[in-house]
Amino acid sequence: MVQITRIYTRSGDKGRSSLGDGTRRKKSDVRFETIGSVDEINSYCGLIVLEVPEPLKKLIMRIQNDLFDLGADLAVPQGEALRIDVSQVEFLEDQIDMFNDELDPLDSFVLPGGTKASALMHVARTVVRRAERAMVQLNEYELVNGNAMKYLNRLSDLLFVLCRHLNDNGKLDVLWVPGKNR
Repeated sequence: MVQITRIYTRSGDKGRSSLGDGTRRKKSDVRFETIGSVDEINSYCGLIVLEVPEPLKKLIMRIQNDLFDLGADLAVPQGEALRIDVSQVEFLEDQIDMFNDELDPLDSFVLPGGTKASALMHVARTVVRRAERAMVQLNEYELVNGNAMKYLNRLSDLLFVLCRHLNDNGKLDVLWVPGKNR
């Protein structure tokens, strides 16, 4: 288990930090960019938990724990590490199917908004997309766990479906009207 006794170490003062395997890299490394985006998603999830009804709190908190698994996966590029596995991806798929079954099909794109909880969820969804782009970039020169890539892809889909769920199952969705303001 992790034990943290000191908050500052001074080891990153010159723009380098350590991965979980002890490897030192520049803080601008795409791996750290990906890890940071995953951390940002988790922070938004913490805000979302404050705004959603009780059944969704448990789901979001489970996702938060999985995001720490994902961060651990990314922090140790090779060797023994906690890895996102297919069961975590399948869980997201099951949740997507369950929540999407309650929604009417869309005939336009959805603009972020509606309820406060939905708007926050949209922000988290866009950060997931950023993390996914960073992970794809990382994978261009270093092997990344394929299940981790799938996890982020499914997570953005789930968050989109949950945005609509939080908008009274789509009734409060704000729809894009092409050319409305011309």
